[in-house]
Amino acid sequence: MQAINDGLQSMLDSLTALLSENPLVGAWYTTVVRFVFPLLALMILVGAIRSLWKVKHPDEVWGYLTMNNGARLPITHWENIIGRAPACDLQLGYQSVSRQHAALIRDDDGSWTVYDLNSTGGVQVNGLDVDEYALVNDGDTLTFGGIPAVMTPILAEEKREQMYERRMEGRPAGMWGALVLLTLFQVLTALQLIVAAGDKATITIPLTFFAFTIVCWAYFLALRMFRRIGFEMETIAFFLCTLSLAITGSSAPESLFKQFISILMGLLVFLVLGFFLRDLPRAQKVRWVMAAGAIFLLAITLVIGTGEYGAKNWIKFGGFSFQPSEIAKICYIFAGAATLERLFNKRNLWMFIVLTAACGGLLALQNDFGTALIFFVTFLVIAYLRSGDFATLALICSGCGIGGLMLLRLKPHVASRFAVWGHAWEDASDKGFQQVRTMSASASGGMIGVGAGKGWLSGIFAADTDLVFGMLCEEWGLIIAVLSVLCIITLAVFAVRACRAGRSSFYTIAACAATSLLVFQTCLNVFGAVDILPLTGVTFPFVSNGGSSMLSAWGMLAFLKATDTRQNASFAVKLTPRRELRGEE
Repeated sequence: MQAINDGLQSMLDSLTALLSENPLVGAWYTTVVRFVFPLLALMILVGAIRSLWKVKHPDEVWGYLTMNNGARLPITHWENIIGRAPACDLQLGYQSVSRQHAALIRDDDGSWTVYDLNSTGGVQVNGLDVDEYALVNDGDTLTFGGIPAVMTPILAEEKREQMYERRMEGRPAGMWGALVLLTLFQVLTALQLIVAAGDKATITIPLTFFAFTIVCWAYFLALRMFRRIGFEMETIAFFLCTLSLAITGSSAPESLFKQFISILMGLLVFLVLGFFLRDLPRAQKVRWVMAAGAIFLLAITLVIGTGEYGAKNWIKFGGFSFQPSEIAKICYIFAGAATLERLFNKRNLWMFIVLTAACGGLLALQNDFGTALIFFVTFLVIAYLRSGDFATLALICSGCGIGGLMLLRLKPHVASRFAVWGHAWEDASDKGFQQVRTMSASASGGMIGVGAGKGWLSGIFAADTDLVFGMLCEEWGLIIAVLSVLCIITLAVFAVRACRAGRSSFYTIAACAATSLLVFQTCLNVFGAVDILPLTGVTFPFVSNGGSSMLSAWGMLAFLKATDTRQNASFAVKLTPRRELRGEE
């Protein structure tokens, strides 16, 4: 193996020596690819972004509640709230019906269960009172506050039409062309980094990009073998990860292979978590384990963690280090976006408040206020989506109280960041140094950038993490930098649009919370780097150099992938049998 590496390095040295003897070749290459990269980026992403923005997510009707007057209320979710409130999935406009009267839940085997949500008028199945819950079969009569409705199955003809509609309207965009263009983008990027490094270039650069290209193709081919066809999210993630490798190769080439391993591990987390989320009952059972995991990760950091630049948020073992709070984000969203069953028990809502307070308090003690703020925003999103009027007010007020306590505990280094906010140019050589250099470098990059590895911002501390947006603007140009932000926004738009057809409140809320976290974290990174917001020290998802951040970003993407109900689009959703696709009964 060493002999092979030495041989490859010798070939690379010959190439760099040739470029050194003919500097115009490298200069012309950099000049040309600066214009090629934005065009390639647009061609790679336009299909994925357009598909995720325009996907219709047609409703999936599982049956009907047929009223005495002949009206049929379609049952379009696995978990349905029945009541008088306009926000209910199945609205019954009768005064005898409570605002949130009952819940109708579908199991994996197709059976249905009705739950009484402490209603005033009670719930009956075939005339028998429901104490807590009861099984429901097709043809059964359910009574809500004296209002009867018959559980009616969907007809075979309707099912075939619905299947056809979902195939036609919800079909994902083809990504093979984008994958070929992404491969070209990766090859040109590796060559550009070699040109920029000159005689300092090592074989790590081409080998890392080659290995990552193989991983991208292997993932696509493997999933296609299992009849999966939706790859828009992965295409976006692979593109952003390519930029991450480029940023790392420019600012910290010695960490390039480590960043590739982080991407590989993140992809593994994405696959494992996605397959785990396929089974809703299994996901229900581990929510408290996930909650305990979030607290444990933050607590152990407080005990044995090491501090850097004011925040004690790293654990180091020899040459290995990671940030547990990034993994805790996955656990927190998993626990917070609990299944519909949690709505039945107010105690569990208060337990969620306790979980949030514990996580926020531990982060405050670590002085990691940037991450604490991200947890707080995620908390508000989950609180709003999970609860009714009173519970929402209680959760938000509690969250605001937690946020207020954290603000009262601001440390000097955090306070100094707020002090320089909006005044970076007034103290350009001291407290505003990072923001001023970032804005100057961003402006120098123009629309197409100066070329990967050619920027000077990479020599500044945290240029590839907290200030990575500045490196994107300087070396890759404003077009690619804006496209990177648009990628994250696209994931959030898809999550919101997918809510209307979600199989379960757990999936849709987890997806909305995860993408809200990604968007808010992106905003903190981008706006903090250019002095629109205080510099909080958070990373740009998928792009910043860092293993823990990469694992967290891929974990967030798994929640979003699990809510994709398009036909065969998500590995996190079990395949529809071929006989059903053919319309056979």
